[in-house]
Amino acid sequence: MTKAAALLLAGSLALVACASDEKDSGAGSKGGSDGDLKIGLAFDTGGRGDQSFNDSAVAGVEKAIKDLGGKVQELSPNDDASNRAELLTQLAEAGYNPVIAVGFNYDDVIAEVAPQFPDTTFAQVDGSNADGKKGDNVTGLLFAEEQGSFLAGVAAALKTETNNVGFVGGVQSPLIEKFQAGFQAGAKAVKPDIQVQVQYLSPAGDFSGFGDPQKGKLVAQGMYQNGADIVFHAAGGSGKGVFEAAVEAGKRAIGVDSDQYLTASPDQQAVIMTSMLKRVDNAVENFIKAYAEGDVEGATDIVNDLSTGGVGLATSGGYIDDIADQIKDFEKKILDGDITVPTKP
Repeated sequence: MTKAAALLLAGSLALVACASDEKDSGAGSKGGSDGDLKIGLAFDTGGRGDQSFNDSAVAGVEKAIKDLGGKVQELSPNDDASNRAELLTQLAEAGYNPVIAVGFNYDDVIAEVAPQFPDTTFAQVDGSNADGKKGDNVTGLLFAEEQGSFLAGVAAALKTETNNVGFVGGVQSPLIEKFQAGFQAGAKAVKPDIQVQVQYLSPAGDFSGFGDPQKGKLVAQGMYQNGADIVFHAAGGSGKGVFEAAVEAGKRAIGVDSDQYLTASPDQQAVIMTSMLKRVDNAVENFIKAYAEGDVEGATDIVNDLSTGGVGLATSGGYIDDIADQIKDFEKKILDGDITVPTKP
């Protein structure tokens, strides 16, 4: 149910150049929360509907609310994402607890805002707080993206017919470089001589690369024209353009974060051979349930990797069923410690 921002201070609303949605199940919460569970969710660039990172966070919140009851308030950054601190402040001031920030772009602002609200519990997806510098009330929800991306590289190398694959990154950053490093390592573990084309849509500090489908399409088109027959994207909403390019070229693509086959159009489903699953939904759901039970530990990180099911590959469409055994072999080598996946290219 969409409401006006009556839950927020009128003055602070002017700071938000975006829509705000509240959804209420009408049921109460239990455990560590006081009264109705009120969850604040601050999106990364692209917001709800990106069919990727943000939507996966939404799915986690919705699953938690289904089990626990409560409601959620969602806020998205403005066009230049300059109001991230205001989003967190508004949610905390309005009594939302816990407050979940989606994305590493909240690193600086959550360290600024969280100490001002010591009675509010915060979590940051893709933001570490192992050293506690962001505050004792902040928990980091991290992922071994390099491990899942390694398996995506294995799948691409086993499926390529041109010995040439591509990687499209949204924004040049240490986080997205983990996807690149894993993908390259996985592909070369199968075929040492394989060519892996790499291009980022925007440089460090310019987050437009996560929300520019047209640029994603142009870059992917160039890779297909240069011989790649499979392109893996870690580019948020820009990945829609990668899928469009794959359809037009009659080639294949690999999605990211969620099972993007499930939300794609039929023509795109025909080219999405798999997706590298980053189970933000599970991480967010588990954090909210831990909060409700009074079992959240601040100033620490929760790492989601292959061993916890935090990353992996989607099998929708059946396009990698024939190589499932080879993928499992590589997964076992990672779990057994026989392969250490790099986090830097």
